[in-house]
Amino acid sequence: MNKTLTTLFALAVASVTALSHAQEAKGDVEAGKQKIAMCIGCHGIPGYQASFPEVHKVPMISGQSAKYIAAALVAYQKGERKHPTMRGIAESLSEKDIADVSAYYEQHGKTGAELPAKPSREPSVQVAGLLKKGACVSCHGDNFAKPIDPSYPKIAGQHADYLFVALKSYKVEKNTNVGRGNAIMGGVAKQFTNAELKALASYVSGLDGDLHTVPQSRFR
Repeated sequence: MNKTLTTLFALAVASVTALSHAQEAKGDVEAGKQKIAMCIGCHGIPGYQASFPEVHKVPMISGQSAKYIAAALVAYQKGERKHPTMRGIAESLSEKDIADVSAYYEQHGKTGAELPAKPSREPSVQVAGLLKKGACVSCHGDNFAKPIDPSYPKIAGQHADYLFVALKSYKVEKNTNVGRGNAIMGGVAKQFTNAELKALASYVSGLDGDLHTVPQSRFR
């Protein structure tokens, strides 16, 4: 790992404690169930596609870590993530709402299946080199489904087109509607061409993971 990435990952680990303290609100699953009407129109429809900033499937969030979902929503509130629709939704939520919705989706449709410690699908030589260059397992875990801290996302099995769009967004600067202001991921993503990011996204999406979309009625 080069010196810049070493520094960035040290900062990431140091920030985990501060982030945890900032998100102490205890989530209530049953309360969260009553607060997801604005979520299910996209995240409760298998294969649903967004059209901004380009066409891609919306991310699977059922089975995702509650701390990560909370961290992402707070980032939208602060404008660190710049998707206009998601920012508008996040800004309508209180700290308790975020905790409840996050707790709900963490357990939503959980199967309890044990994932392998290492991916069953080996990467190509090219992708293996890219994973090593980006030190991806340092945060997301050896199987990409058990990150070193729950405020980091599980990415194994996530939609490839979403992962690609998300990774590219970390490279965007000075755009009011697109981009993610995360110094660690920005430093990682900017090392790669878009073709390399697409190759990484394709590999990770094919791995076994906890993430899925549970069909939900939009009529409540």
